[in-house]
Amino acid sequence: MSTVVADKRPNSMQGASLPKWFSWALAAASIALGIGISFAAGLDSNIQWGLIAAILFVLGTYVIATMVEGKRQAKDRIATSLVWVAFLLAVVPLVSLVWTTVVRGVKVLDVYFLSHSMGVVADSEPGGGIYHAIIGSLEQVGLATVMGAPIGILTAVYLVEYGRGKLAKAVTFFVDVMTGIPSIVAGLFILSIMLPLEMGPFGFAGSLALAILMMPVVVRSTEEMLKLVPNELREASLALGIPKWRTILKVVLPTAIGGITTGVMLAIARIAGETAPVLLLVFGNPFINNDPFEGAQASLPLYIYQQYGGGTDASYDRAWAAALTLIAFVMILNLGARGVARWKAPKTGR
Repeated sequence: MSTVVADKRPNSMQGASLPKWFSWALAAASIALGIGISFAAGLDSNIQWGLIAAILFVLGTYVIATMVEGKRQAKDRIATSLVWVAFLLAVVPLVSLVWTTVVRGVKVLDVYFLSHSMGVVADSEPGGGIYHAIIGSLEQVGLATVMGAPIGILTAVYLVEYGRGKLAKAVTFFVDVMTGIPSIVAGLFILSIMLPLEMGPFGFAGSLALAILMMPVVVRSTEEMLKLVPNELREASLALGIPKWRTILKVVLPTAIGGITTGVMLAIARIAGETAPVLLLVFGNPFINNDPFEGAQASLPLYIYQQYGGGTDASYDRAWAAALTLIAFVMILNLGARGVARWKAPKTGR
């Protein structure tokens, strides 16, 4: 009986705690107060009342939690609140961007828009489409990926598996430098080669510049993924007498294939939206050109730039529709990369 009575006694180490719905109620109250303060002060921007609500939420969490639960628990709650606020600050602009693009892009986005080029349609006139820009982007980004991804992956394999001494340090240094170069510099580099040869604009020139921008991103992401592969796997393979090149090909790369694929897709997403090198080297073309090695071509980023510069309602609608198509293109690439990574990932079992 004494044991039962002792178990029923309240635990003196356990203090009062706030209910589970406290955070949601405080968030709703903070939003209401933020809107009220903004309305009273004559603030018209949604960003302003949102920031006021975030500050009120963090301060209210700390004050109320300190009064009820104590300072230690209040610090934990305020850290959680700051994480949620930072998450919302990152997500809200992204959601706003996607929502605005969808709302304004669906006005002219249809089968006709996707299957026709601008042709003889002027930028100030309604009609036309982006078929020629889609073809150009697919060919230019595809050729850049074929060139840049293998070179980047092999460079990362060298740095992780073989790189030692001054050469590896020099390669790492130049990769870091190339990661930060503006896209216009890559375009000017290819243009400096084309001008002495008296070459005109063509799609493959843009692919060369995009490949230069893609390689350092692939190298960095692949290098980090290869470093995550446990050394025990390499040692076990080498202990069986398997050559190092075969160990890399059959053990290391399949283990890191998920992260490598994701890194390549991120690099593709980065170059898919580049406009400056395409403007310099590809020049743009309102007609369909399926040959990336001959004549000027269009691309989606360049098409968006040119249409938005048209200054008419029709050109604005085409620019937003092309932007929505580009976002959908990048999203499909990322979903495909996740599927390939899951399919090729090594199977694990208990």
